[in-house]
Amino acid sequence: MKAYAHLWQGTPYPHRWVLWDTAGDVLVFDRDANCPVDIDDGAVRREVLRRMREAGVPESDDYPGRPCA
Repeated sequence: MKAYAHLWQGTPYPHRWVLWDTAGDVLVFDRDANCPVDIDDGAVRREVLRRMREAGVPESDDYPGRPCA
């Protein structure tokens, strides 16, 4: 879990990481890297999502990134 703590703890600016609901699958999205964060382990992913929601991280079904080049 420690490896993912930065996802729900303070960041240098608001909302670098957001939750993106992609029609049934919720992904952690890194707005700096403009891509989803890879969390392979389902149990870890569920706990990360729970902690992020508890911390008030924004969640939306709108694409949170920038247009791809």
